[in-house]
Amino acid sequence: MEGLNCKFNILLFSLVLILSSSNLVNSHRPGDIVPMSRRGQYHSSRTVWHDMIGHHCPIFGVNREVLIPIPKPTGYTGADPYKISFQVGRDKFYVPWLFVINRKSSEVPMIDMHLRYSGSDLLGVTAKVLDMPHKYLELHPDIAKHFWDSQNWPKHVLVRYTWEEQSEIDVASGFYVLFGSALVISFILSVYTLQSSKDRLARFVKESVAESSMAGEGFAKVE
Repeated sequence: MEGLNCKFNILLFSLVLILSSSNLVNSHRPGDIVPMSRRGQYHSSRTVWHDMIGHHCPIFGVNREVLIPIPKPTGYTGADPYKISFQVGRDKFYVPWLFVINRKSSEVPMIDMHLRYSGSDLLGVTAKVLDMPHKYLELHPDIAKHFWDSQNWPKHVLVRYTWEEQSEIDVASGFYVLFGSALVISFILSVYTLQSSKDRLARFVKESVAESSMAGEGFAKVE
């Protein structure tokens, strides 16, 4: 019985350790670089995911703007639009395709990325393409000049990262975590109970056999 209790405690400890390590891996602190990767598509040619350097990535909880380079796509002629997409964070939140070049607009594009977080967790990411504000172009006129120059690559696109903090009390997420933990604990308890029942049954059978043997030895043989 002591061996079963020891095994049960080890299983519970392992469960707590797994849940804790998972939270540590996915958690962030203010000022941490949030990893992000990018890929592009032109015509039917799509690139693989490329990790972006920290200078171009979001910083957890910090609103800021960065210029990210867009390399010249293979076979680019300027006749068709070029689009990019992102994966953000360790959980790889996916940002769908964004048209950034030849998007049927005379304005220089910028990407407005909205990131939601709670405590130390990144909850989700959305993004859209907007026209770059004229006041920004007035401060950085070379951006527009280089962007419309068909011979000048890589292009640079402004990305604005905006963070929104949400309540740490997430009822839905809390329910799923609680429900999942309850399932795991129920499974462990079931295994523990089944093993205990087997041991009790085996002990009962053994004792019954022993008692039967003793009872048989107590009767004299009648001839």
